Amino acid sequence: MAVSTSAPVDLSAALVQTPTTVAEWLVVMPVAWCLAVGALLMMLRRWASLQPVIALAALAVLVLIGVALLDHVARNGPTTMVMGRWLPPFGIAFTVDLTGALFALMAAAVAFAAGIFSLADINESGRRYGFYPLLMLLMAGVSGAFLTGDIFNLYVWFEVLLISSFGLLVLGSEREQIDGTVKYGFLNLVATTLFLVATGFLYAVFGTLNMADIARKADELRAGAPLMTLVGLYVLAFGMKAAAFPVNFWLPASYHTPRVVVSALFAGLLTKVGIYALIRVTVMLFPVEREELSFVLALIGALTMMVGVLGALAQTDFRRILGYLVVSGIGSMVAGIAIGGPGGIGGAIFYALHSMLVMTGLYFASGIAMRLGADSSISTLAGLYRKHVGFAALTLMLCFAVSGLPPFSGFWPKVMLVKAALDIGAWWLAAALLLVGFFTMIATGRLFLLAYWRESTRPDAGGTTRLPAKTFGPLAALTLLALALGVYPEPLLAMIQNAAAGLAEPSAYLNSVFPAGGPQ
Repeated sequence: MAVSTSAPVDLSAALVQTPTTVAEWLVVMPVAWCLAVGALLMMLRRWASLQPVIALAALAVLVLIGVALLDHVARNGPTTMVMGRWLPPFGIAFTVDLTGALFALMAAAVAFAAGIFSLADINESGRRYGFYPLLMLLMAGVSGAFLTGDIFNLYVWFEVLLISSFGLLVLGSEREQIDGTVKYGFLNLVATTLFLVATGFLYAVFGTLNMADIARKADELRAGAPLMTLVGLYVLAFGMKAAAFPVNFWLPASYHTPRVVVSALFAGLLTKVGIYALIRVTVMLFPVEREELSFVLALIGALTMMVGVLGALAQTDFRRILGYLVVSGIGSMVAGIAIGGPGGIGGAIFYALHSMLVMTGLYFASGIAMRLGADSSISTLAGLYRKHVGFAALTLMLCFAVSGLPPFSGFWPKVMLVKAALDIGAWWLAAALLLVGFFTMIATGRLFLLAYWRESTRPDAGGTTRLPAKTFGPLAALTLLALALGVYPEPLLAMIQNAAAGLAEPSAYLNSVFPAGGPQ
């Protein structure tokens, strides 16, 4: 095993002497803010009526922080804050580039929408059992994973969000929830263990855990170090986290069991953290190994897409259908990582951001449908179009978006991925992407025709129903945002292209962590 043997470093030179700037504090603010508010809500757990007010205000602030952070990174490039004022490889760094800032902002927006939806979905008992503190701690873990520049701390933030997600899954203590939590927890704990083993292996090889330091040392260690084994372990661990084939069975077995708002949060955020970690490690840290594993990744992506969409076609439960569609979308993102280049990586990033919006919205729609129709099976649900025309229209728009149809957000990443696959001669992968899009359209069309368009024969099916703003509003907001990104994608596309370029050529990222004159 090759071990990094860097030259001795002067510790006095490694200590940062300049004061921390406002921009550097902005890097860590999403995590610090969520942890502080989560702790406050834990202390106020007996005051159930205050919980949603404080949490919604905090999530609104988190969105503003995300906007400010993205604006700063877009203008000034990657930014680093080092804990304890020690530069890497001694200090723990938070480093944000365009990729991390885009994911963090979208996660905050989705969480804010979920917070509003929770006003109707979480009762007083759920508040007393800690839904809102767990939500804020979950967002601390998600934000930390997107913003950390240290791979061990990526593991730590995975643990934070995993522990929070356990609490959210069992909220309600129903038998089905406990069963789903066991399935969810077992495979995720296996993935976490693999992640930790791989990280220990990585430290033995590189002598550092800082991502920028690993990226700059990889070339000189590649000849003698077993980097393919190391990357294979990370691919397996993050593949489990993201629910990629063949370790995807836990997701559709568990995501339909908790409260609707919890399912929506998980579908929008948790699998995307796994995809983000896979992009960060394979594209920025080990690009040569990603290239060598490209066919394997492409095969995993294609099989994940097909298993997901065929599973959706076979289901009748609304939320189970959506769980399989989440899996199918993960396959498209893995395919983009396999393709590589600006088109493939950019398409994977765009697809992940689009999926965060659309899958969260579809889970909101499933919750509203279950309330209107008093059932979750599309075999029983019917006539929802007559009950609320606006709700039916929003659901149909989300079905178009998840199928990759214009003019919605899912169209552009699909185009990017198909074009990138054809550009490298992977016609079979392009064909798989198109075929899965077609099958997704059939699956969502079947859902809409049976649950919404079909006339109901139930005696209590007549009449329209008014939906409260706290459920209809978040659904409408996410749907309109998906439409806006489809109609006018240029600003986001420009940032995504710059983000993909920054991952492929991370010199700006490295210079942010190791400025001129810093420790080398």
